[in-house]
Amino acid sequence: MSFYSPPAPISTDLFTSLPREFWKNGDSDWVRANKPGKKVTSFLEGPSFDRDGNLYVTDIPYGRIFRINPDGEWSLVVEYDGWPNGLKIHKDGRLFVADYKYGILVIDPLNGKVEPFLTHRKSEAFKGVNDLFFDMSGNLFFTDQGQTGMHDPSGRVYRYDVERHRLECLVDNCPSPNGLVMDLSENNLFVAMTRGNAIWKMPIQKDGTTSKVGIFTAMAGGASGADGLALDERGNLYACDAGNGCVWVFDRDAVPLYRIASCTPGRTVTNLAFGGHNNNLLFIVESATGHIVKAKAPYPGKFMFSHVAG
Repeated sequence: MSFYSPPAPISTDLFTSLPREFWKNGDSDWVRANKPGKKVTSFLEGPSFDRDGNLYVTDIPYGRIFRINPDGEWSLVVEYDGWPNGLKIHKDGRLFVADYKYGILVIDPLNGKVEPFLTHRKSEAFKGVNDLFFDMSGNLFFTDQGQTGMHDPSGRVYRYDVERHRLECLVDNCPSPNGLVMDLSENNLFVAMTRGNAIWKMPIQKDGTTSKVGIFTAMAGGASGADGLALDERGNLYACDAGNGCVWVFDRDAVPLYRIASCTPGRTVTNLAFGGHNNNLLFIVESATGHIVKAKAPYPGKFMFSHVAG
């Protein structure tokens, strides 16, 4: 007879924190809309590594993109009038950003130039894009979350075909679609439904459409729900719990294997990225306090499109 074992704990250490010189005065349109009455000095998101080991993060309320070198030193890439959330790096080095105000933007990391990439679909504006992901062919998947939730399950997940330059809506009934990543075979797309407190599994057909969408796993509950996602080389899924200050690790059958708790006082763990020399370190953003923590991952992370030769 076998018995279920609870998820094994994995500890974290502080990697770096937003330097005080970059703290803001705590007020912006985003703060007034999303954190009314609070003084927010930053709200970090979107961690992504380039080939040189630099970590890029976004600061949503103040429209900033930062670059953090391997020693944990920060520099400002650009500050603009936007609300940047998810960030992924193209294999050509450009930064693709899911900006709530403007849609999908492209930023040159050398000069900070910001250009629009996808700002609407058939002249209809997005609700408010949240996160994005490249498959190994370079096709772009992204979530359009807006203010959706259980009261209004109308969030959308899109796929942009880079060969046909075609933007398609895969699903339009999502309660707060957020982080997303594909499995090892890239036959299935996992999408975090933050206010739906679950992770959906979307089979991707050969023509790029989806069908038979289901729930991969429900989350534990709490103040928020599933947020950023990542995958390791074994196919295990890593899911940030934005209300419980941790990352859950599930195997391919959605069995919880590990719980990675933030070592900081904050509980708003929103996103994560694999990095380090052997891609076996996990870097986790705790947005509310401006901290980035790291942990030794059980297995190295999945190879990403940003590191494809070309």
